[in-house]
Amino acid sequence: MSPYAGKRVVVTGAASGIGHATASLLVDEGAEVFSLDRNEPTAAVAGHVKVDLSDPDSIDAALAELDGTFDVLFNVAGLPGTAPADVVFKVNALAVRHLSEAFLERLNPGGSVVVVSSTAGFGWPDRLETIKDLLTTDTFAEGVQWLADHPQEGNAYNFSKEVATVYTMLMALVFAEAGFRINAVLPGPVETPILADFEETMGHDNLDGLKELLGRHARPEEIAKVALFLGSDDASWVNGHPLLVEGGAFGAVYTGLVPPPQI
Repeated sequence: MSPYAGKRVVVTGAASGIGHATASLLVDEGAEVFSLDRNEPTAAVAGHVKVDLSDPDSIDAALAELDGTFDVLFNVAGLPGTAPADVVFKVNALAVRHLSEAFLERLNPGGSVVVVSSTAGFGWPDRLETIKDLLTTDTFAEGVQWLADHPQEGNAYNFSKEVATVYTMLMALVFAEAGFRINAVLPGPVETPILADFEETMGHDNLDGLKELLGRHARPEEIAKVALFLGSDDASWVNGHPLLVEGGAFGAVYTGLVPPPQI
């Protein structure tokens, strides 16, 4: 029997890309899937709530429309670096925190949260203390103000994913104490509708180099399958883990076989 048969789950960003693949697989696995997205999903979800993840009031209103408790929250929605930097930060980092912590009161015993972060956040060790300072803020609004007071160098997308990855690791013991888990999937380039946006902001050479190294980019369902594993009881002793799902390129980077991407 599928580990998701009869489970109630929420997927953000279910209308496209990795979110669509995740929602579709969950439906196939027998889960009752609820979508949070600004667009209507095409997967056969049990319910959909329109939401603007850059607006905490919209998030709270969407949460109010979700009745009952759930087994897994999949934080998949994200914006590329072609969007305004403050909006990227809100959706990719602050909304992830806001939703994850809201679900501490909505998860069934043994429940979990899965965050789709990115290998683009590989620079988090160099900004760890800065990110930890950001995460001492208590509210969405305070997080927005922190960024205004501490503008970061480089691509806003990269920083937002650094934050999402560090947040996942920092919250592991908090979730464990409550009887839950939180983990992150870190994809490399994926064949989704926003791949062209990543080529624009991260450089064609970087992405083409990865494609040449590995032979192709990932398919959305390859990321979704790993997300489903992390959210399931099959991963019951995996907590606070940022799992690379990128074909092996970063093993080569971390061991010095190839140079890191120049972002």
